Amino acid sequence: MNFTIEADTDRRLIREKIYGIWKENTAKLYHDDFVLEAQPLIKGNWAKLIDLRNWRSSYPEVIAIVGEHLRWCRENGMVMAANVIDNPTTLGQLKRMFAIGGTEEMSMIFQTVDEADKYLGKSGF
Repeated sequence: MNFTIEADTDRRLIREKIYGIWKENTAKLYHDDFVLEAQPLIKGNWAKLIDLRNWRSSYPEVIAIVGEHLRWCRENGMVMAANVIDNPTTLGQLKRMFAIGGTEEMSMIFQTVDEADKYLGKSGF
């Protein structure tokens, strides 16, 4: 498994850890698992905290799939995403995903999980 997804219903927050190199099937499994995990939150506003420090890169088709995943998130209540990332190559891919999903305005970049978590906490998550 190249990811973990956990919903914190008290904070209206989904925590994710993303690992390794993703191919198309990984991205599709991720979205399907995410939709199931997010069910308790999608009736209101929620946020994501994504740890991408161990994500290496993705095959080109993954960018469109995850971009569409982000569009689904935005259309189903996501109002903020805190992304923890430290790799310039994967950051470029991530920004293309934001553009496809229309999430540029709500997606913040952080160097540490602690910084991202504090930002979300101050924002009500």
